[in-house]
Formats: sequence, structure tokens, C-alpha cells
Amino acid sequence: MGLAFKPNIDDLRESPAVTVVEALEKEGLQLLKVEPNLQNGRAEGLTEYNEAIKKADIIVYLVAHKEFFQLNNDKVVLDFCGVLKE
Repeated sequence: MGLAFKPNIDDLRESPAVTVVEALEKEGLQLLKVEPNLQNGRAEGLTEYNEAIKKADIIVYLVAHKEFFQLNNDKVVLDFCGVLKE
């Protein structure tokens, strides 16, 4: 969940999250990639975040986008950016 360089922007350049996703894909993992800030046809290969919550076995937060703070789920969550911090 989240691919941008920092929260609430659409810039993927030099994003550590993209590096993590690419490494996991190289290992053969099937991923549902979510980046709610990409628009205008730049969202190819991405999944809408509510759909990803339903389909995923594990939720991994890599960027703390504002859309993610109110999501509810009963999945295993790995939070690397403080989305679940209250």
C-alpha cells in the first residue's frame, strides 16, 4: 500500500517503496500494488485500495497516504510507515 516517494504525492522517482515492491516481485511473490495518488492513465497495474484490502492475505503499508488511515481490515498488517500509529 503506497508506492510514492512520500505521503500524499504522485511522485514515484527514487521511491524506496518501489524498490521493495520490485525486490518482492523478483522473489516470485504475487502483489496487489496500491498507489491512490497516481492519476491520468499512470495507474496501470495498480489495484484500488478497498479491493486490495478484500483480496490480500497480508497488508503492507509502505507509504502513509491519508487514504490509508481510516481503512479497517482483519488481515495481518505490516506497517512500515506509521499508518496504524495512534
